[in-house]
Amino acid sequence: MNEDRLLTKEEAAKYLRISRATLGRLMKEIPYIKLGRRVLFKMSDIDKYLESKKVK
Repeated sequence: MNEDRLLTKEEAAKYLRISRATLGRLMKEIPYIKLGRRVLFKMSDIDKYLESKKVK
């Protein structure tokens, strides 16, 4: 259930341990939800993005 949690930009940046500016650049690659002026990220989408960046 935790992977379906919605994160704000600030929460997503903290989760990824990056700045909000860097997150803004990554928004071209990480799917997000736009509700009016709010931007939200599904934790599972962030985890999938991280998994795709794993070096094998």
